Amino acid sequence: MINYISGEETNIVKERGSRTIFLADCQSFYTSVEKADNPTYQHKPLVVAGDPALRSGIILAACPLAKKLGISTAERLGEAVKKCPDLIIVRPRMQHYIDVSLKITEIYNEYTDLVEVFSIDEQFLDMSGSLSLFGDPMSIASEIQQKVLAQTGVWIRIGIGPNKMLAKTATDIWAKKNDSGIFLLPASDIATLLWPQPVRLMFGIGSRMERHLERLGLYTIGDIARTPLPRLQDRFRSHFGKQSNIQAEVIWRTANGIDHSPVKPETFETPPKSIGHMMTLPRDYLQPAEVETVLLELTEEVCQDSRRKGYMGYVVTVSCMCSPFESPTGFSRQMKLPDPTNNTNKIYKAAKEIFYKFWDRMPVRRLGVSLSSLMDAETYQVSFFEDEKRARSLEKATDSIKERYGNTAIIRASSLTHVGQALERSRKIGGHYK
Repeated sequence: MINYISGEETNIVKERGSRTIFLADCQSFYTSVEKADNPTYQHKPLVVAGDPALRSGIILAACPLAKKLGISTAERLGEAVKKCPDLIIVRPRMQHYIDVSLKITEIYNEYTDLVEVFSIDEQFLDMSGSLSLFGDPMSIASEIQQKVLAQTGVWIRIGIGPNKMLAKTATDIWAKKNDSGIFLLPASDIATLLWPQPVRLMFGIGSRMERHLERLGLYTIGDIARTPLPRLQDRFRSHFGKQSNIQAEVIWRTANGIDHSPVKPETFETPPKSIGHMMTLPRDYLQPAEVETVLLELTEEVCQDSRRKGYMGYVVTVSCMCSPFESPTGFSRQMKLPDPTNNTNKIYKAAKEIFYKFWDRMPVRRLGVSLSSLMDAETYQVSFFEDEKRARSLEKATDSIKERYGNTAIIRASSLTHVGQALERSRKIGGHYK
């Protein structure tokens, strides 16, 4: 019997591409690094978590042994210890993890110059031009896997496909679960391997979207892929509303394994929409002077980042969450300034005005400050009443000292009080200890 392929199906096959893309994922990266550094941890359940004495006592990573005991990422540390009283808890060392990740990138660069960092523990490799030098995809993947393990102690899983989407899918659904840690998903096998999988395993589908798709009668990835796009868009519009055409197409293309995005060895930074910082406080702050100290520290970080990136902004936003934990109150409000600025004192003045206007006097547990409606910092309004040039020169001088000697080289006196958090934050990257 002859199976005829429609013109649309032929186009889909072509659109899947013919490149050879790897998605390399580090297994339980933070815990793998800790076990590699301390062999006595090797056969013990281990988690990397924030400081239990603070509110950051959340599981950031759990090793496979800990996961088998029911411990999961983002779980509260106290709950994890109940499940495993002998659990080894290690405080995160973010700078060390970054260094190991960069070392792994160097290994990947030995095989291809097209390496794109997807996250600290995941990277795409375009191996299309390297096959003639190193061999077939499975052999190269195994060689890279063994080299990374030998040099860093980290076990990586590699999914292989004709584009980034299918390489990611091969990693998440198969390579992470088989013994070799390697899986090849060719475009020709999508119908037999990928389509029978439940929709929850498709990239970008969470539990909420899974329920929506099931209400539409779409239970497997194949159910989506085999639905003609115009019909799928009609069903999405009837269920989600008029503006869901793009969402339907993204899901349809994902189900069909279509992805034209290149592996980019450099991250091309697009102009940010806003620059902001947020902080969860180590305890509830109730006194205005306590809150003002942290508000100033956050403002200083925002303005320093803005000057370093070369931006000023018109709009200041303050976010606040208050206790109690069970039913928190708070706000997120903004103010437009008459002129764009990245001056710490001006933005702090606006931030205080916003805070006191909307604060309900409940204990403060989280604060955030951001600057948006950004523009180039080189163009600014000259004022007859303020020495703008002098203020900019002063902040430029303090910024240069901090960049050279660290953010604590110059610090405000208020940050040295018991409520200040600047010293503690200087020890962290992304909210976690270096």
